[in-house]
Amino acid sequence: MSAPDRSGWAVFGIGDFRLFGAARFLTGLAYQMQAVAIGWFVYDLTHSALALGLVGLAGFLPAVVCALITGHVADAYDRRLVAAAAFALQSTASFGLLAYALTGQHIVWPIYALVILVGTARAFANPALQALLPTLVPGSQFSAAIAWNASLWQSASVIGPALGGFLYALGPAVVFGGAGASFALASLLTALIRFRPAPSGERPPITWAALSAGIGYIRSQPVVLGAISLDLFTVLLGGATALLPIYAGEILHVGPLGLGALRSMPAFGAVAMAITLANRPLRRHAGLRMLRAAAVFGAATVVFGLSTSLPLSMACLFVTGAADMISVYVRQTFVQGETPDAMRGRVSAVNTVFIGASNELGEFESGLLAAAIGAVPAVVAGGVATVGIALLWGRLFPALRNRDRLMVRA
Repeated sequence: MSAPDRSGWAVFGIGDFRLFGAARFLTGLAYQMQAVAIGWFVYDLTHSALALGLVGLAGFLPAVVCALITGHVADAYDRRLVAAAAFALQSTASFGLLAYALTGQHIVWPIYALVILVGTARAFANPALQALLPTLVPGSQFSAAIAWNASLWQSASVIGPALGGFLYALGPAVVFGGAGASFALASLLTALIRFRPAPSGERPPITWAALSAGIGYIRSQPVVLGAISLDLFTVLLGGATALLPIYAGEILHVGPLGLGALRSMPAFGAVAMAITLANRPLRRHAGLRMLRAAAVFGAATVVFGLSTSLPLSMACLFVTGAADMISVYVRQTFVQGETPDAMRGRVSAVNTVFIGASNELGEFESGLLAAAIGAVPAVVAGGVATVGIALLWGRLFPALRNRDRLMVRA
């Protein structure tokens, strides 16, 4: 009898994980392509930093409004079908953006409405996917599955922005059409994953206590709360994604192709780090390494904010992506690996709100602050604040700082 393959690649021997990973890659590709197109489209129509921030707000609000419902749905129903239906809705929204682009209109509110639809679909998809992943692989391969899942998403985030910027030269409708097709294929692949029903006794009733159980669980776990909130404030304050169209157009003067390259660099750094973690997982000092990664993220953001050189700016964004991947790896292992399966959907829904707050709400915060004080001061201030948050969280959450090993619930 041959020895089991303990390499990080062994997880791809599981057919359902391959379907899951392919769907994640396709949705990441579609989302990133579309994000570049929407950002440039809105900026081309408005030339407003605030308008770019409102795109992020429109994408984030559905996750907050629907958080308790989406978590309950992920725990009470077939998670693969919930995700497949959400991807189908995102496909519909993408084709809606295509239709709007073809009309040649110059008003922006229909774009916000369709972004809200995309955000609603993502609000249902993300908890279902996060809760589904641990059921697809054995516990011994879960850490590798977390890293490869992140790597596939981030690989799409490397290719997607560059491809989106390239295709945008042919018109935004081309990008939106490609995104719609990718979401549709991801919906089909997700539906093909083998159904693993939870025991009927674990299906939560529709009560306030059941709906809010995810919040209560996170509050009772200081390590999980510290990890989630650290990631929230790191990306909320230090993220510069929403302002990249301004950097590409007015500071670095590189146009939409350069914008695609800039948006790709954090993902490129994240992929490199994710592949490293898949094959060499963190063995010791997990909490301390997460705090240090947050500080590195902030410092690299400061340098990016001050840079007027495209190579230096791209290098800084690469570093932010690699540092953020360490945070994602640790946080997702805590959330998905240590939460009972019957509660994973509700806990993941709360986690999704935190992730959305750090990304989409962070884009709104960046746009609002940039409109008030300028893009460069906004990015630099955010990076400095992120370094401060990393230092403060080390004191506020000693359980996180002192956490040595990552554990995975059987």
